[in-house]
Amino acid sequence: MAAPSFARIAVAVDGSAHADRALEVAIDLAKKYDSELTAIAVAPLIPLYIASSETWIPPEIPEAETKLFRQIVDQATAKAKAAGVASVTGVCLEGVIVDEILGFLEANPADLLVVGSRGLSTAKRLLLGSVSDAIAHHSGCPLLIVRGESSE
Repeated sequence: MAAPSFARIAVAVDGSAHADRALEVAIDLAKKYDSELTAIAVAPLIPLYIASSETWIPPEIPEAETKLFRQIVDQATAKAKAAGVASVTGVCLEGVIVDEILGFLEANPADLLVVGSRGLSTAKRLLLGSVSDAIAHHSGCPLLIVRGESSE
């Protein structure tokens, strides 16, 4: 059986401890397999609630939020470069997190996607949603979910 090949690895980062752990694992794998590493962050849409009689206004992402996620990407790429990963890129997107990550992977296929998991219980996952769970069900590439301690 041939050894796995991960020429292109993508990692989702958001500044959380869980995403930092996923980044560490992705860096380790990228070094081991001499892979291209792409750090992806998504500045999420802020829900805007208005009365049904009001004109619909598309939600906007505050500039400060976009800058924050751009810094998170820059820090992730700097960390990967400092660790010795030869080919590192960073991408900062805006929108619905799961949709943006899946859209990026569709346009830029990866051999592996690495994401962190908060370890939500089933009940919390139903109420809050789970990025890693949604990606696991809809991603077209192999997925490595790096689990941390449970937050139940």
